[in-house]
Amino acid sequence: MQASELIERFEQFAPLKLKWEHDPTGLQIGDPQQVVHKVLVTLDVRPEVVQEAIAIGADMIFAHHPVMFRPANNLDYQDPQKAMYAELAAHHILVYAAHTNLDCAEGGMNDWLADALQLQDVQGLVPGYHAQAVKMTVTVSTDKVEAVQDYLTGTAGATLDRYALNSGEQFSVDLAEDALSAAVVGVNALAGDAWDYQVVPLLSGGHQYYMGRVGDLPKPMSARAFAEACKRVFHVDGLRLVCADADQMISRVAVLGGDGGKFYPQALQAGAQAYVTGDVYYHTGHDMLAAGLTVVDPGHHIESICKSHLTELFQQWQQESDWSVEVVASQLNTDPFTFI
Repeated sequence: MQASELIERFEQFAPLKLKWEHDPTGLQIGDPQQVVHKVLVTLDVRPEVVQEAIAIGADMIFAHHPVMFRPANNLDYQDPQKAMYAELAAHHILVYAAHTNLDCAEGGMNDWLADALQLQDVQGLVPGYHAQAVKMTVTVSTDKVEAVQDYLTGTAGATLDRYALNSGEQFSVDLAEDALSAAVVGVNALAGDAWDYQVVPLLSGGHQYYMGRVGDLPKPMSARAFAEACKRVFHVDGLRLVCADADQMISRVAVLGGDGGKFYPQALQAGAQAYVTGDVYYHTGHDMLAAGLTVVDPGHHIESICKSHLTELFQQWQQESDWSVEVVASQLNTDPFTFI
């Protein structure tokens, strides 16, 4: 299969429009039309991961963290990072990075972390991309009306705003703009050439996407017990805990994978007593402590949870679409930190 087939399917799940400004998400190295036979899923693209890809015969690396986060000024191969670029090119290994779009995707990174913590009644934490609402007015032959209406109010996730027949053929639905393309494809499959549509932007409504999640624990536990639970859940030997009272009871928790320290005010605003995130800065820790927020920092590497989830997702799509490609998760631990 061509790499573009996987990329296009993934970007339906986590559209690039969800990424945060200036984030180098998407294809980083290679030709999307390249035929790929094996995909290696990883959190990070490091020299040892590239060697793993070469060893197993992978011709595509699908990563969460961009391999080229900052532009290269030269290709001096004495620099291990730039030598790695050359190695990727020499072995025709394509690299795709799904970064903040995966962080904000529904059913993506932060939902996986929330699920791992067994959070209930989960909501979004930090507002990101907002999909504008549109009104789609569909004109369709009478014999296709029922099927198209059922599709738009069900599969496409639209809300039926009005059903007013015009010569028995026309009705309107409201939906978020990011659902429009899928709706058009779906209706076209049902109605063929026997339909037409118009789209008008709406001033209100739409769909809000979020970075991070907040929800409730199945039962309250002390801050100390919650921190210990995080060690077990995320398979870390140690973590950093910001906490004024280790016996404080925790029932509501916010979580944001990666470097999320600056978003602690949103965690407080959402009513969280504890916040799980990585890379907390020293002075930000003081501010969190003063605000009375318990913060568990298990590190950035807990995002490696994406390896198994993405692999399962890609294997599911592989079966659905009969792709001739093998998908495997990296077996390497790319966490640079060790607790001693």
